[in-house]
Amino acid sequence: MNKLNSLLRPIIFVMTLAAVVAAPAHAAPKKSFKVAWSIYVGWMPWGYAADTGIVKKWADKYGLTIEVKQFNDYVESVNQYTAGAFDAVTITNMDALSIPAAGGVDTTAVVTGDFSNGNDAVILKNSADLAAIKGQKINLVEFSVSHYLLARALESTHLAEKDIKVVNTSDADLAAAYKTPDVTAVVTWNPIVSEILGSPDAKKVFDSSQIPGEIMDLMVVNTAVLKDNPDFGKALVGIWYETIAKMNAAGVEGKAAKEAMAKASGTDLAGFDSQLASTKLFDKAADAEAFTKSAAVGTTMDRVRKFLFDKALLGKDAKSADAVGIELGDKQVIGDKDNVKLRFDASFMDAAAKGKL
Repeated sequence: MNKLNSLLRPIIFVMTLAAVVAAPAHAAPKKSFKVAWSIYVGWMPWGYAADTGIVKKWADKYGLTIEVKQFNDYVESVNQYTAGAFDAVTITNMDALSIPAAGGVDTTAVVTGDFSNGNDAVILKNSADLAAIKGQKINLVEFSVSHYLLARALESTHLAEKDIKVVNTSDADLAAAYKTPDVTAVVTWNPIVSEILGSPDAKKVFDSSQIPGEIMDLMVVNTAVLKDNPDFGKALVGIWYETIAKMNAAGVEGKAAKEAMAKASGTDLAGFDSQLASTKLFDKAADAEAFTKSAAVGTTMDRVRKFLFDKALLGKDAKSADAVGIELGDKQVIGDKDNVKLRFDASFMDAAAKGKL
């Protein structure tokens, strides 16, 4: 899973950059759009859709041109979106708030694709007891969803971050780092989790299935672009649900789709199915809409914004967790109502559920 393979410096840079290059309140109507995505089990359908003509089909329906570009570096894809080079990007709920939204780029989630349901994990060496984490150095990508997962794990066992020491480590180095004697605890995501758990001394002591719904995977669009080009949002949602239907089809069609996605993500069908098993995929638009409008999302985003404020990731001028407003799926706003920069819009998923795209 290539959710975050850069360190803090680029994040600070893009937050500063975003304040300068944030899109205007209104973007001119246009016909050509660019979408960025990166490798992760829940985002593989976007690459498959581009390769098999599904993207073109929906773009043609609305008289649009949509370019879907894969990034090997997740943070770079988010940076490019935040800088205005792309109109939409695959991103987690936490990163959507901490990078584009906190940087001043008004951003709207149009697809709630899934949430991690075991793909992210805390792993200890030679101990199956989470409480044994106290006093240890924990290798992870600092300020990523791994850091958030660690905070939730510590909370569950009445510990705090002061009881451990975080060691900032690139995701590209985590599997190798685990094999060294000095590393005794890691927090990471699949497929790195599966690789590390292949070691006989590796014990998973906490994972995202214990905080269901809190690490969400989204397709977000620049709000100004979406407002002036609603057909772009409709096309994206149409692409998503047609592709998911092909992936879930019985028999040869579904198998072929998943095999193609598995190969593109560097694994085989068994490996891809294993990752899907620890992912709560919203394959029906009505289910995604219901989740997006649920009170659970508000509860999660309240936790996330407080975590980000504690880590000084809501902008250098943020005085509280209320600094950035978040509009939820039911249109309630948490945080500053005059500075809403992240929105969960269920209307496009509603249209898909009702066959009105």
